[in-house]
Amino acid sequence: MKTEQKYKSVNIRLDGLTLKGNLAVPKNAIGMVVFSHGSGSSRLSPRNNYVAEVLQEKGLATLLFDLLTEEEDRVYENRFNIDLITMRLIDVTQWIQNQKEVKGLSIGYFGASTGAASALRAAAFYGKDIKAVVSRGGSPDMALQDLHKVTAPTLLIVGGWDDVVIELNKKAYQKLRCERKLEIIPNATHLFEEAGKLEEVARISANWFANYLQPQKMEKDVQG
Repeated sequence: MKTEQKYKSVNIRLDGLTLKGNLAVPKNAIGMVVFSHGSGSSRLSPRNNYVAEVLQEKGLATLLFDLLTEEEDRVYENRFNIDLITMRLIDVTQWIQNQKEVKGLSIGYFGASTGAASALRAAAFYGKDIKAVVSRGGSPDMALQDLHKVTAPTLLIVGGWDDVVIELNKKAYQKLRCERKLEIIPNATHLFEEAGKLEEVARISANWFANYLQPQKMEKDVQG
């Protein structure tokens, strides 16, 4: 895995609080992917940072940020408060839309574990303003009541040995009304720790976002 860091640290100032984030913007970026991590994780998640680096190589800007302040994170229940972290993702999306380095780029969400539920709920909130969603080992069942409102093409990635989560994702897949795909990675557990499996997740995710976050290019391809 790569070690060079190409992001800058940012302070995301929302109403009454500040969240820490890492923003990376490749030259001539084709889209913007905002990460929503799972419970107990942070902007420093090694798995999400690895995926982010692969997305950056594909020309995608990335933002990893802490969904909770340090004080909030000390309250264990907050990590599973999907209402709270969904509102944070919604607010941070509004913040990123106003940053000059990425202004005008199409936005997608990458959600891991419980973060996938907040990504899907925020995508339902924003509608067509969110252009793509990827869920890695996600808990989309925690967003079932909103899934029918998601319009963004959605990719659900699950490990082939993650039996319970496969069933939860199959239920979510049935609820989604948007373009969608359920990708089961063979011989992989929940965290994709087996050799080459996280790399596969990153590659599939990068292709999904690159496909859906550059609509102008796609329009040209159709016309040309």
